[in-house]
Amino acid sequence: MTSIPPRTEIDKNHTWNAESVFATPEAWAAEVDAILAALPEIKKFEGALKDAATLLQAFETIEGLMARMNRVYVYAGFSYSVDTTDQNAAAMSGKAQGLYSQVVATASFLNPEVLVIGQKKLKKWMKEEPKLARYEQFFNNLFRKHEHVRSGEVEEILGMLSDPFGGASEASSLLRNADMKIPSIKDKDGNEIELSESVIFNLMAKDDRAARAASWENYHGALLNYKNTLAATLSTSIKQNVFLSRVRKHTNALEMMLSENNIPVDVFHNLVATFRKNLPTWHRYFEIRRKALKLETLEPYDMWAPLIPNHPKVPYAQAIEWIAEGLLPMGKDYVGVMRNGALEERWVDIYPNKGKRSGAFSWGAPGTHPFIMMSYTDEIFSLSTLAHELGHSMHSYLTWQNQPFVYADYSLFAAEVASNFHQALVRDHLLKTKTERDFQISVIEEAMSNFYRYFFIMPTLARFELETHTRVENGQPLTADSMMELMADLFTEGFGGKVNVRREHVGMTWARFGHLFSDYYVYAYATGIAGAHAIAKRVLNNEPNAVENYLGFLKAGASDYPLDALKRAGVDLTSSEPVDAAFATMADYVERLEKLLA
Repeated sequence: MTSIPPRTEIDKNHTWNAESVFATPEAWAAEVDAILAALPEIKKFEGALKDAATLLQAFETIEGLMARMNRVYVYAGFSYSVDTTDQNAAAMSGKAQGLYSQVVATASFLNPEVLVIGQKKLKKWMKEEPKLARYEQFFNNLFRKHEHVRSGEVEEILGMLSDPFGGASEASSLLRNADMKIPSIKDKDGNEIELSESVIFNLMAKDDRAARAASWENYHGALLNYKNTLAATLSTSIKQNVFLSRVRKHTNALEMMLSENNIPVDVFHNLVATFRKNLPTWHRYFEIRRKALKLETLEPYDMWAPLIPNHPKVPYAQAIEWIAEGLLPMGKDYVGVMRNGALEERWVDIYPNKGKRSGAFSWGAPGTHPFIMMSYTDEIFSLSTLAHELGHSMHSYLTWQNQPFVYADYSLFAAEVASNFHQALVRDHLLKTKTERDFQISVIEEAMSNFYRYFFIMPTLARFELETHTRVENGQPLTADSMMELMADLFTEGFGGKVNVRREHVGMTWARFGHLFSDYYVYAYATGIAGAHAIAKRVLNNEPNAVENYLGFLKAGASDYPLDALKRAGVDLTSSEPVDAAFATMADYVERLEKLLA
């Protein structure tokens, strides 16, 4: 039986460097107590911001405690993500979420009181106290949003809501990753295979169609068994978003989420319109794939099936080398930091284990490494996922190295540019240096798999997200069946008759993506891949200052609005042109693939 090892059997060298954050869980617990004891240090500034010196002291005190809290939160959250069956880690995660809510609520007086001080007085104070000048962008952004900032009392309540409002996402994740059992299957050789989400995706890239079909059937069957519970968790999250948009006096949830980063709603709508306009490129690809696989009907589980008998094996260490070679245009210093993090400092929790969350992500905070959780499986798809997450990690690393705490985060909109940029450069390197036909096909297959996820599934999910939010905003109910019908309709349009749509199974696609609990996030994958390819083209063409401008974007963090930072890096995402150009890049991959297969 091909089984997934328990966490205890994973070599420590292949796990994230937890002890670099806290030496022991006991040290973590002591820091939680210390942070709780320090909360009055923040509260004493409430109502006392009467001069420049006091305001600066308030900011520095709050930031100091927030920085400590973030390290606590990362340690607990990451420990739980790598093993959701660990009850101690689950308890730590719950405690960290409660702590986060308490710290945010305690500091919630700051923004309303800064608004009362007013811009004129703040400008005077920044001259009196030069250290306050670092907060100028923070002040400007706050006053830009002033009509949506409520009173100190309301803001405190909203801060308290962050913990209970996380319950819907957590319940959905626990159901899918810990409690939901997916029946095992047998492969063509009679081996029994224990299924998890990560194992299923690995099977999707195998040539055993019966195993692909069985795992797809069993997985979606398991989701369907819990369709009402899963629908309740997602609809609860959507209702929470709509509630918050109304409390903050926004027109709708879309406007609320995009305005946080000063992004016009037209960026979202332009993406959807450009996606629908370019659907024929997808239809051409689906037909090429169907013919290459010699199938009468292409099924969704055939979308990752290998087009050649043997994909190259890519061990983790080899993947790091190829990623490093692909990123050499960024400079030796950049590559050196990345390689050291992945090989020596244990940024990456590498391999699958029981209870590990599905998917992959990069996460950390100032004072920690930019850690990566994934399930590496020694093939080119995992290489690309690793490159993607290392893009996030290098973005975090450079932001934390160059920005004060107030700007040490960056938007999800900006984040997906950095990750997809890595993949674009690595693919270009592999296609230029590995000229064997089968290797070229493998690289293009991976590229199309990535585009399928980010430039087909994610825009489709974005359309689903807009419609479900609109229904709630209009007072219409959301049920499992109505969400499934909507999802199936959207995929039917997207597939254009080239892929079979089993409505119940395809209709449950929304249940597979925890991303939907981060409101209006999925569209940023598509804008991100568009921005990434535009910048990668500038770097690969050796355009003047292309590397320096892009590094400036990575170092900017939240010190500027993401659209403005990206414009300085050479791409304007308020226009549909980068999205059209990314579709042109994808169309080139499709054409090359067709020729290689012929």
